[in-house]
Amino acid sequence: MKPLINPMGYGRRSVTELEIFLEPDRLIAHILALSWVYVSFTGFPLPRALWLLEILFLFGMGVAFNEENEDPVTKSHDPFATRSSADLRLVARHPEVYGPSDDSFVLVDALLAEKAQLRELHPRLCVEVGCGSGYVITSLTLMLGNGKENIKYIASDISEAALKATATTLKAHGLDAELYKVDLISGLEKRLAGAVDVLIFNPPCVPTPDEEVGTSSWAGGNKGRVVIDRMLKTVDSILSKKGWFYLVTVTANNPGEICQIMRRKGFASRIVIQRHSEDESLHVLKFWREKLDHSSGSDKSSLYSKCASALHISLSHLLSRLVSFK
Repeated sequence: MKPLINPMGYGRRSVTELEIFLEPDRLIAHILALSWVYVSFTGFPLPRALWLLEILFLFGMGVAFNEENEDPVTKSHDPFATRSSADLRLVARHPEVYGPSDDSFVLVDALLAEKAQLRELHPRLCVEVGCGSGYVITSLTLMLGNGKENIKYIASDISEAALKATATTLKAHGLDAELYKVDLISGLEKRLAGAVDVLIFNPPCVPTPDEEVGTSSWAGGNKGRVVIDRMLKTVDSILSKKGWFYLVTVTANNPGEICQIMRRKGFASRIVIQRHSEDESLHVLKFWREKLDHSSGSDKSSLYSKCASALHISLSHLLSRLVSFK
């Protein structure tokens, strides 16, 4: 997965009324208009002192107008008050840590797409497994609030370098979270049992030989599923009754089969976002507990259709590419 940095994805801010008011062309137009009025009434050119007074007057009007109409949130002294995702310029970089890339961006986009629902969920504990650079957990914290909403955040990673990068990224945004150096959630089972309201996992999901699992941040073993399948076994025990689980997959992982596995555990599912690139098709799957009537054939058929949709759409995409290639 090659890093993809969208220059429009960070460092954005709205242009204030003052900035618009003081654009050079607008400012000159205002001064010329006032000068024309002065010359029309007096018959004399505008003195330099009055030119200066006009500029100061217009500037004062602009400041007053801007302050009067400024959004209270924008006036906050918190530089991240209006942000909903981490600033890429503040994300820590380390040669041994997987940095923000296509899969990271699609996961954050999926969370942003569900921002309103996530806030309505009123989560008390949010957990990211495999935090890497900290881009995703920082973005989630910015979306939901840190401290003010009484939400606890936990991030885990097997890499010491990744935890240091995550800590640096969080600190750069004025945030914090509990960080644990563990393999997935090993050792945290009792602490997390039935308590996690939001669980996010961007796993190593690239198909590789099984012996390569653990040697890199992307090696996922057979079908890219070795680490994913390990994580699926723990979700039921740590997710709360109202909890949601977000998982990043690629087509090779067989998302439809993953949905069927989770369905047998009592979880409904849907695709939040699907994004295609030249090399792969990324899916962000969402799982939640749902009481099912297993005696209903129509329910089973509907669920199987939803679970298989990711695979079907991905195959259609691949076939269209083959046709265009020919």
